[in-house]
Amino acid sequence: MLLPSPRELKKWRLQLGLTQKELAERAGVSQPLIARIESGDIDPKLSTYYKIVRALKEFESERVLLAKDVMSSPVIYLEPHDTVERAVRLMEEHEISQIPIIQGSRCIGSLSENKLVQIMLSEDVKKISNRNVIEYAEEPFPAVSKNEKIESIVSLLEFNPAVLVMEGEKIIGIITKHDVIKLLRPGVKR
Repeated sequence: MLLPSPRELKKWRLQLGLTQKELAERAGVSQPLIARIESGDIDPKLSTYYKIVRALKEFESERVLLAKDVMSSPVIYLEPHDTVERAVRLMEEHEISQIPIIQGSRCIGSLSENKLVQIMLSEDVKKISNRNVIEYAEEPFPAVSKNEKIESIVSLLEFNPAVLVMEGEKIIGIITKHDVIKLLRPGVKR
């Protein structure tokens, strides 16, 4: 088992929303010990380090993840009249492979790298760049409440490249397959 560094340990604790005191209680150690370990002041016994890591993992597994815990924000989006050139620029700039098309506060479609490649096979590449994205729009992404459980979102992602997160009528975030896959790595925000 690869143990996190003191810095990674602190980052993990903070991402989980635990105080030093709460972690200490869960691990059966003192809060000052947690503080000294996180600051790198001491090199604890391996058994103590294991207790702390185990407490973090147990807390992580108990925690119910919601859409608001996993989403990326703000949402990078296109408007219907935006050009394909703008879409490509945004995708490159933000390192994303799909992007919602938003009108007002509603998702009316989406555009993906896959769709752009398909278009390039059937149309003159020189003409595509200046066309409006709405001409090539795919299905809109499904939307969920910010308090939707991650299990439901994973089910939606099986058939959709992304899910939008809503607070009332407002789009506040987006969750992609990449966002949920990251949860499989220990110490990643959960």
